[in-house]
This record gives sequence, C-alpha cells and structure tokens, in this order.
Amino acid sequence: MTDTTTAIQAAYLLGLGDDALIYSHRLGSWLTWAPLLEEDMALANISLDLIGQARAIYTYVGANDGTGRSEDDIAYWRDEREFRNVHLVEQPRGDFGQEMARMLWFSAYQRELYAGLAGSRDAQVRAIAAKAVKEVRYHLDHASQWVVRLGDGTPESRDRMVAAFSWVAPYIAELFEDDAASVAAAEAGVGVLPSSLRAAAEATVAAVLAEATLEPPAVSRWHARGGRDGVHSEPMGYLIAEMQHLPRSHPGAAW
Repeated sequence: MTDTTTAIQAAYLLGLGDDALIYSHRLGSWLTWAPLLEEDMALANISLDLIGQARAIYTYVGANDGTGRSEDDIAYWRDEREFRNVHLVEQPRGDFGQEMARMLWFSAYQRELYAGLAGSRDAQVRAIAAKAVKEVRYHLDHASQWVVRLGDGTPESRDRMVAAFSWVAPYIAELFEDDAASVAAAEAGVGVLPSSLRAAAEATVAAVLAEATLEPPAVSRWHARGGRDGVHSEPMGYLIAEMQHLPRSHPGAAW
C-alpha cells in the first residue's frame, strides 16, 4: 500500500474485521444454549469462520498501516470507541429466532460485500474475499433454512419470527450507509460502497421471507447509526470488557 491509501484501507478494513470479530463473539455465547446439539456445533463453526475473517483482515492492516500491530493487539488493545463495527452485530443474544433473523441479514450483506471485494485492486483484499465469500454462502444458507422452518412452522414459531424481524429492522440501514472511509476506499478501487450492496441483499432476504410466508416488517422510524465512527450502544462496552479480560489481565502471556 502507498502512504496515500494506507489510512483509507486501514479504516475501511477495520470496520469489516470488527463486524466479523464482534459477531463471532456474540455467536460464541450460543454454545450450550442452542436448541439442538448440532446447532451448537453449527453456530460454533460459523463463529470460527468469522474469527478467521477478522484475523486475516487484522493481520493485513497491522502489517501495512505502519503500526506493526498483531491481530491480538488490534482485537484486545483497542478501546470501545476505536472499534468500527455496526450496531447489529453487538446486540446481546436474544431468542433463537432473533439470531436467525440477524444472521440472515448479516450474511446476505456479507455475501454481496465479499463478492464485490473479489474485484478489488488490492491482491490481498481479493484473496481474503475469495475465501470469505465461500464461508458466507454457508452462513446464508443456514440462516435461510431456519427462517423458513420457523416462519412456516407452528403458530408460536411464526409469531417469534415476525417479532424477530421487527427487532432486527432498526439495525439494517446502517449496514448500507456510505461513510467517509468506504467512499474513499471505493474511489481508490480497494473497497465497495455499502449502498451499492443494498438492493441485492434486500432481494435475498425478501425471497427467504416469501418462502417462509412472512411479510417484511414495517420500516423503522429510528435506525442505528454511528458504529463506523466508534459510537456504539450500551451492550458494546460489556462485550469488550468480557472479550478483552484475559489478555488485559495477563499482558504478554503466550496462549
């Protein structure tokens, strides 16, 4: 990377890496709480996929932004306001229907994101995207199957899915907002504009909802904003404290 593009790529890529890391942490909280043993394993595998995405991004950023930071430095030694993830991924675990609604939207967004990044001018970004898009297709399929199963299931499961999509609705618009870093990265040919991903992601979710015989929820009058600028919701502080507790309690320890 040149000096001109280093800061642009770092800010842009950190947002993508932070999305993956924080959501992996949330999915990790489902272990032993999922409705089936097989689902414990499935969610753990999805969480590991997301950690892998975050590690690849953090390693690349740390090696090229002039700081020399490792992936652990970036994950464990930044404060809350330095994280650039969207609000959707930091919300606490709700019921299983809420998680599948969140996963459906997030994986639909990530599939379009990584498909777009496959055309990045940066070779390493292309390599990260090529691996991640294969993983995200599985995540999307997994969430889609559960949404259809629950939405077109019993009256209770249907009601829970209706409530789940209403819960997730205020956090969706932020996924597709163009911030300064994404605009600059897109102009440099490194990244893609989030707004350019919205139509395809919405079409994917709409098709799953139709198969599940669910109506899209009403458009929320309020929506989350500010995550890419380090402005987060209350649960984020507790998440960061839990995630960073061990390395901050034992700095320099080898795992």
